[in-house]
Parts: sequence; structure tokens; C-alpha cells
Amino acid sequence: MTAAEPRSGGPRTPRQRKREALERLAQDADAWVATADAGGEPCLVPLAFWWDGEAVWLATRDTNPTGRNLCDSGRARLSFGHTRDVVLVHGTARMVTREELPAGVGDAFAAKDGWDPREDHPSYVFFQVVPRLLQAWGTAAEMKGRTLMRDGEWLV
Repeated sequence: MTAAEPRSGGPRTPRQRKREALERLAQDADAWVATADAGGEPCLVPLAFWWDGEAVWLATRDTNPTGRNLCDSGRARLSFGHTRDVVLVHGTARMVTREELPAGVGDAFAAKDGWDPREDHPSYVFFQVVPRLLQAWGTAAEMKGRTLMRDGEWLV
């Protein structure tokens, strides 16, 4: 089974879920990104991403609702996969301009996603989202023990 296929069968061990969650972060093309403004108005959009092994890198315009919300709150929820095999990440976000982008991040993002925000409109910026909480589950049988990371530390 690959990370892109739906889950079936019995519950996975936490170790297996962690391994498959990391595979999903490395292989999936897009993530659902949830943010909210200061008044609590939610915003949910799919965005391309790149996982560097410690953080998720997103690119969006700093002028759209998602970009503004990430700048203002510094918080995001990211969802990977589908409803029968989901990885949910709650993380802290920081904006990184093209000029501040660490070496290799832009090239790796572009190579994975086939799109280079640095060559698009000047309002595109990057956001580094560092996971603080990571949960992974497939069905109700996996709800117990779904939290694999808490306060930025792996529990498994």
C-alpha cells in the first residue's frame, strides 16, 4: 500500500502510522491549508507544498486571505490525504521572502511541484510551517493513539 491509497483493514500501529505519515508528507502533491482571520472567519485552500523533513513549505500571495492570515496569526492547520487516511498537522507559520529563503528551498519546492513561485508574481512569498501537533488516522479504530507528535516532539 502506498500513502496515496485509501486505508482498509485493521488499525495500524503508531510506528506504522508515523512511517506512512512521513511518506505522505514526502510524496503528496497538495495540502489543504486552513487559517482564520482575527475575527475568526475561516479560510480553506489547497496549496502545493514541500516537506524538508522538519517543516512544510508553502507558497502563496501575501495579499490573499491565506497569506494575510498566516502573517497575522502565525498558525495553520494542514490536512494531507483523504478522509479514510488523514494526516492532520497543527503548526506555527512564518513568512519567508524570496530574499530570505534558505539555500535550496526554492529549488526543491519547484522541483517537487513543477512550479516556481519565485518566477511568478512578486506578491508570492513562502511560509515555513513547523509542526507542533501531528495526528494520523484512517478509521474510528485508529482514533485512539492518533496523536503522533505533541509540542513539536514525536511521541513514537
